[in-house]
Amino acid sequence: MSKHASASATATSGDRDAHRPPVRDQAEPSLPNAADRVNSGEAATDLREYLAELAELGDLMVIDREVDADLEAAAITRRCYEITAPAPYFTRIAGDTIGTRMVGAPAGLSSVPGKPLARLARSVGLPADVTSAELVEHLVAARHAEPVPPREVPRDFAPCKENVLLGADARLDRFPLPRIHADDGGRYLNTWGIVVAALPDGSWVNWSITRLMALDEHRMTGLVVPPQHLGLLWQAWGERGEPMPYALVQGGDPAIPFVGGIPLPEGVDEAGYIGALTGRPVDVVRCETSDLMVPATAEVVIEGFVSPGRDSPEGPFGEYAGYASTHVSDQPVFTVEAITHRNEPVWPIVAEGRPVDEYHTVTGTGRAAKLLDALRTAGLPITTVWLPMRAAMHWSVITVPADWRERMPGMDADAFVHRVGEVMHASGGPSWMMPVTYVLDDDIDPASDADLLWALSTRVHPVDGRSAWDTRVLPFMACYGPKEREKGRGPSVLVNGLQPAWGQGRLRHASFAQSYPDELRRRVLAHWPDRT
Repeated sequence: MSKHASASATATSGDRDAHRPPVRDQAEPSLPNAADRVNSGEAATDLREYLAELAELGDLMVIDREVDADLEAAAITRRCYEITAPAPYFTRIAGDTIGTRMVGAPAGLSSVPGKPLARLARSVGLPADVTSAELVEHLVAARHAEPVPPREVPRDFAPCKENVLLGADARLDRFPLPRIHADDGGRYLNTWGIVVAALPDGSWVNWSITRLMALDEHRMTGLVVPPQHLGLLWQAWGERGEPMPYALVQGGDPAIPFVGGIPLPEGVDEAGYIGALTGRPVDVVRCETSDLMVPATAEVVIEGFVSPGRDSPEGPFGEYAGYASTHVSDQPVFTVEAITHRNEPVWPIVAEGRPVDEYHTVTGTGRAAKLLDALRTAGLPITTVWLPMRAAMHWSVITVPADWRERMPGMDADAFVHRVGEVMHASGGPSWMMPVTYVLDDDIDPASDADLLWALSTRVHPVDGRSAWDTRVLPFMACYGPKEREKGRGPSVLVNGLQPAWGQGRLRHASFAQSYPDELRRRVLAHWPDRT
């Protein structure tokens, strides 16, 4: 990777204005065709288009009063998660001098009635009323589709190059860096941006999310942990005794942080997967200090190098399990050598913690897709997989069709569930870190809390039908004991909640759907006041 000489400059060009979304004066994002887009299969090309779609849906709360980046923006964001409010969009940040905006909960649960997954759906180009099963199937299908490689655009057509700061001018304190939780180890400027990095030979380029904490105006630190992909790349550079070039990207195509937060197979370039997911290539542009390519519509790009050693304490940080972690570890240092950004950049923040936030919506959905793909690849009849969001990714639910016995002859329910567990735990990675998995019939919707609570209460034996595997445990997983968390190992349990076969004790639901003739139900619905 080549490194260019440092100099201070600002990129400007009248010609490029025709090739980028306009910078708007009004506080609330808008887009002429947003109303048509929100129920289409077309994905937004940048964060601003996406926010205009949320505004059209009524799922964006514009906050025009001055808000402090030190805890206040995150506190409002956290409150929005906990009451399922629209995503907060902050137009005036205390102490800011360049017109920075912030948006919280960019991929949280939607406040729009009947469309809880709208933010996730619009991030990947699905209609706003998508179901959980449709979303997971979309992610699985992209795993098997031909990758669509990114498309390089000239720097004059790249909105992220509107302002270019190099060397001493590339200062983190140019921006109002957010502090997320009162107990955090510092200001975590990265909670919904991707780190772009590559193997030394360039054969694998990875886009992934890792939290990053500012140390001073020119340095950051964050989690870089093998076997996570960013950690593997960093390890490869360390074996050469060299610092690793990186680029930290805020904003851009909303599918970018979505995919950066889900597990993909080792060696897969996220950019190509995003292209397959959205049906079009991601526009990219070359970095200032390395040959790395970054999304051209990014709001902010921070470039530099990652130290080959673990040179700084990192943490603590509030975690997805919902508790304020006390965990601190030594991590590499990210030096800052260049910053490019759009005029009036929009900085996304995630206030991670008690469900439901992006770790549960995005990472949970990605894990569901990974597990569904592994189970089907192994030849098991699976309807869908879902990680119930309010269970903080500590539960997974696997549903199977009523004819699974015919498709798996000679296998009883306990043996079938045990086989599911074998495949699940052989698939590796995040599939391990789920303390409890329930296998249920697909007459219930695992994304419906009402369905799930009823099924778990009435179909799961208090003692029988459980299989356990030894699995990886993280220090903040409070359901495990102190010795298990210290060792990093503990049990992962699969629970057989399957009903008997029809004619062998299985009961019909005493419900509107199953207790009344079709014609009567149609008549009831036809005369229902709101036609729902």
